[in-house]
Amino acid sequence: MMVMVPRIAAVSYLNTIPFIYGIEHANNLRAELLLTPPALCAENFAAGKADIALLPAAVFPSLKSVELLPDYCIGAAGPVRTVVVVSTEPIERAERIYLDAHSRTSVQLTGWLAAHRWKIAPEWYTLTDYEQVNRPRPGDAFLLIGDKVFDYEDRFPYVYDLAAEWRQATGLPFAFAVWVARKGTPYEVTDALAEALTFGVERTYEAILHYGYDRKPYDAYDYLTRNIDFLFDHEKHKALQKFWDSGIKITPRVNPG
Repeated sequence: MMVMVPRIAAVSYLNTIPFIYGIEHANNLRAELLLTPPALCAENFAAGKADIALLPAAVFPSLKSVELLPDYCIGAAGPVRTVVVVSTEPIERAERIYLDAHSRTSVQLTGWLAAHRWKIAPEWYTLTDYEQVNRPRPGDAFLLIGDKVFDYEDRFPYVYDLAAEWRQATGLPFAFAVWVARKGTPYEVTDALAEALTFGVERTYEAILHYGYDRKPYDAYDYLTRNIDFLFDHEKHKALQKFWDSGIKITPRVNPG
């Protein structure tokens, strides 16, 4: 018998639908789901609105009294496809990078790649008006994440996949989001969550059909099985430790327009 009905904050993107499907359909877990973009997930968790959350990996070191849950993450062993920097020019010419306001981990990963792989020191701005992506100026590059990337991926001559770039630089996979629980969350709840996530990942195609992603112009199943790697294995732990230890902190300015 469940000792509590956990409040679970998760991300409202295609790459989480196996998790969401499992939470909603596995018989062993009753939970309240709160679905938002990644950055808001972290805010909801920090504000005490959730007991368990799928959080941007970049925020984990700053959290107090939480535990990292094993087994699952939103990761990539190769190109992730939906976390990219796009530009009309080679990245070495980027003077300004506009950073998707929906992301935390991807912002810091872009900063890491700028410093360690691309060897550039651009100005950083928050991207809030996505129309701006349609009228880039010379020297502009844009970090885009999530399902909207499918709409932009063929529009730019230069597309830098952040997971692929990280892999080239480090030889490691990457984990963009991790599951965390507040310390003291009962084991019955975290065990039930792990079972529900397994249930969902094993039924990825059913999840695609259930949420209508079979009617999209892109191949959702190919993306979820080829680009996304849900297993939080030793290599992804190692990658995150390297990422956290780097101490990169990008704080974008508000776009002056």
